[in-house]
Amino acid sequence: MLLGLSKMIDCPGGVVPFETTLDLSEMEFGDCRPLAEPIHAHGQVRNTAGVLMMSGEVEAVLDGVCDRCCKPFHRDFTLPLEVVLVTKLESDQLDDPWTFELVGDEADLDDILTTVVVLNMDSQLLCKPDCQGLCPRCGKDLNEGPCDCRPERDPRLQVLEKLLNK
Repeated sequence: MLLGLSKMIDCPGGVVPFETTLDLSEMEFGDCRPLAEPIHAHGQVRNTAGVLMMSGEVEAVLDGVCDRCCKPFHRDFTLPLEVVLVTKLESDQLDDPWTFELVGDEADLDDILTTVVVLNMDSQLLCKPDCQGLCPRCGKDLNEGPCDCRPERDPRLQVLEKLLNK
């Protein structure tokens, strides 16, 4: 979707609101497709002293399997949307992933939202931020409580352990 900005590009203080959805269900993260439902974005583009600032929020639902406890999950998440729009990319802006070039007088919302989601997606998909995962020895889900496994002792300290047993 292209967002027309022709009326505000040369008008400091101008504001253009936007609201859109984007289907990213075919996008793969690792070996899964966690964005089964379309993402929803809303916000505004503001001309601040000739600089076009896009701000808002991206709301989505993650569907996946937790990388720590291996349980399927379904949870909402929200990402901030803060990017700069320019009429022409200068050489110092080429490496900035948060600066986007306008297509004529329009902003390509699909490209911007895809980039924001990809760059903000965690490298691990977790059912909750504090997921404890599985015990590496017995496989018990540590979110349900501690397991009965004894902690491994450092082999370098076995000599000291023998002294304590005497």
